[in-house]
Amino acid sequence: MRYKNSLTKGEKLMKKFAVAFFIIAFATPAFAADYYVALRLGGGGGCVVMSHAPSLKKYKMMGKYSSKARARAAMAGMAECH
Repeated sequence: MRYKNSLTKGEKLMKKFAVAFFIIAFATPAFAADYYVALRLGGGGGCVVMSHAPSLKKYKMMGKYSSKARARAAMAGMAECH
């Protein structure tokens, strides 16, 4: 008679892999880098791409993007940045 909590070595290993897979599958998007396009306030103007959220005292947030390339492409199309 086999009890519910008595798993074989293979079953334990399979369970560990399944748990690891789900942790990786759902946690990976949380580690994705975000890039921000921010317009400098005050003198100088112009936009910059940042890897951290801009300070709202010094910058106006223009957008949040999943890659640096997308942020730069979006910045090129923003009239306020030129």
